[in-house]
Amino acid sequence: MKSSRDIIIRTDEWGRALRFYGRVMGLRASRLSRTMAGFETGSFKLYVEKGERHGPVFEFLVPDVAAAKARLLATGCRLIEEDAKQPRCYVRDPFGMTFNIGQARPSRPRKGRAGRRRG
Repeated sequence: MKSSRDIIIRTDEWGRALRFYGRVMGLRASRLSRTMAGFETGSFKLYVEKGERHGPVFEFLVPDVAAAKARLLATGCRLIEEDAKQPRCYVRDPFGMTFNIGQARPSRPRKGRAGRRRG
């Protein structure tokens, strides 16, 4: 597993949250839709989603979401929320941390030095 830069919170006080993070905190909005706003913070990207409030959700990227989910649930984690359309698979670990298991993008092989031309 490898973490992404994304942290998601959900709130039923959508307008108030957008004003707080944009105006009070001075964060630059990098994405805005009817239900989700993304703010650049520097080290991480904060997503504020419209909906029923929950605590912060971190994200871990894996090559096989189904296998990671099965392994985590078998070791005491709880499935909090799942929606394949988003895609979303929120899991809470035995120590209270909630995170999304996301699909990692396949890595592309890098070209070696031998393939580069000098000119």
